[in-house]
Amino acid sequence: MIVGLARSGTACANLLFSLGAQVRITDNSDSALIKSNLEKINAPEIMLEMGRHTEDFIKGSDLMVVSPGVAGNALPVVWAKKQGIAVVSEIEVASMLCPGRIVAVTGSNGKTTVTTLLGEIIRSGKKRAFVCGNIGNPFCACVSRVVEGDYVVLEVSSFQLETIKDFKPKIAVMLNLTPNHLDRYNNMREYQEAKKRIFMNQDKNDFLVLNADDAFLEGIAPEAKSKIIFFDKISGLNPNQCAVAAVGKILGIEQKLILDIFKNFKGIEHRLEEVACINGVRFINDSKATTVDSAIWAISNIAPAIILIAGGRHKGIDYRMVLDAARNKVKQAILIGEAKDKIALALAGSIPVYKALTLDEAVRRSFANALPGDSVLFSPMCSSFDMFEDYQQRGRFFKQAVLKLAEQEKV
Repeated sequence: MIVGLARSGTACANLLFSLGAQVRITDNSDSALIKSNLEKINAPEIMLEMGRHTEDFIKGSDLMVVSPGVAGNALPVVWAKKQGIAVVSEIEVASMLCPGRIVAVTGSNGKTTVTTLLGEIIRSGKKRAFVCGNIGNPFCACVSRVVEGDYVVLEVSSFQLETIKDFKPKIAVMLNLTPNHLDRYNNMREYQEAKKRIFMNQDKNDFLVLNADDAFLEGIAPEAKSKIIFFDKISGLNPNQCAVAAVGKILGIEQKLILDIFKNFKGIEHRLEEVACINGVRFINDSKATTVDSAIWAISNIAPAIILIAGGRHKGIDYRMVLDAARNKVKQAILIGEAKDKIALALAGSIPVYKALTLDEAVRRSFANALPGDSVLFSPMCSSFDMFEDYQQRGRFFKQAVLKLAEQEKV
């Protein structure tokens, strides 16, 4: 039984069917995204339940695989537990079938960048590396191509870790832990406990790489059975690069190769991605920034003056944390989405605020208020699911709005 027909659910359904399993899929949505994913299901024998969940549909299942967005109190999970059906995540299924070595990366911020860079440095050492997981490419879509001697570099979220059983990465990396997803977890302790599951099955032959500058991560080291490697500040490198260098050292990759990768790295899409400069105004796509800390990082690395576009679905975050970085740099915040009133309240008295109904309106308003030399930074601090399918779609929409504006200004 697959719960959720997004990327990971689709990939897992196809993989398990190819191995001879009888597969059923249930999703309580019948959105355009779900309908498009139906076309990716490889076999008509796979049974589908769309637009609802029913208890009868899951009866008789031996295993339930839940997508990351499915919470532990969702009805299918409650019914599965009542019926004694094991509940696991998609990464658990793929890891059971994986003959390669797994390097798993988690944390509140920086996961995608570190995961991408690790794939690059492993390939520079003449090894095959599959980069997948929460980065947007499901583990189940890759695992059939992995052979012994290959590496899988896996971005893993707290949601995915909630339902692992035997998942055991050879190297686990925990970058940082800051308030996040407090719409799903009752408090920071619950969030931290979910993250700590990344090393729960490791033993003395495995490695746990931790941020020495994060007090919480330093404190959990005694709980792990694996070999602890702390990464610390290295002159000329940012924290993400320091984490990558620490893993590279474990893997025996030459430091020169690692530094060359850093030098030539162009960044990832939707993370501090410069889209266009229109009449002297820079537009920067940072749609990947779904936390306050990510937005703080972006603001700190951009010269003033900044017009900030932010907002989306609220995740229980305290937006006041952005104020120290934003004062004297952000001259206006243009807010969108469900969280715009909460963000406006947090910024009140410190930064002028305008509330827009759409992202397109926010782009046009920011340009109207900008002067040559200003930067318009789209760094939402929120998830995308109130208005978009994911942060990638949100980022693409921002870029389309900016490029449309650029064309209009040429006329």
